[in-house]
Amino acid sequence: MPQSVKVQLVMDVICAHSYLGYTRFARAADLLRAEGVQVTVTFLPFELAPGAPAGGQPLLVVLEQTFGPQAAAGALAFAERAAREGIRFEYGKAIATGTFDAHRLIADAGHQDRAEPMAERLFRAHFTDGLHIGDPATLARLAAEVGVTPGHVPSREVRARLDRVRRLGITGVPVFLIENLPPLTGSQTETTLLAALRQAAGTKGEHRDH
Repeated sequence: MPQSVKVQLVMDVICAHSYLGYTRFARAADLLRAEGVQVTVTFLPFELAPGAPAGGQPLLVVLEQTFGPQAAAGALAFAERAAREGIRFEYGKAIATGTFDAHRLIADAGHQDRAEPMAERLFRAHFTDGLHIGDPATLARLAAEVGVTPGHVPSREVRARLDRVRRLGITGVPVFLIENLPPLTGSQTETTLLAALRQAAGTKGEHRDH
């Protein structure tokens, strides 16, 4: 019988550590899928800046206003580290915004078996392309690009998922909820994520370090 593992990912698409963690997870999941294991992924929403206006402001400006002048330097240093893993962070173009509607779009995509490519596109839109992912027209364009029909998931369902995450006591992201294992938090390495997925699926095999 083919083996399988279910994973819930708690992330926000404006969270740099979520983007890095998701990229590593996706690579680990692809390795396991190539071995014939079914990996089923569900996204749980988390708002890094709940109540943030959807209007949009330059991200570096918001980081400096919120965390002080050292925040921009820290973000740029993080971008350099991420570049070594093939992820391009263009903080100079990124737009700070609320993410409720982006999470609603991921929920829509989940009902259409497109949650993973939709989440990846939203991460890349925000961090690499400098697109305003709080803007309805931008979200509609990205949905069409991924092949997702938006508008089926009501807002109350997204709020219920946000409430569920709060009840789980999650206060920071990313969090990887791999079935039958303790939660993994932070941008774990690909090796760690692959080992956890293999453990949950009951598989064995050689680990690939990245």
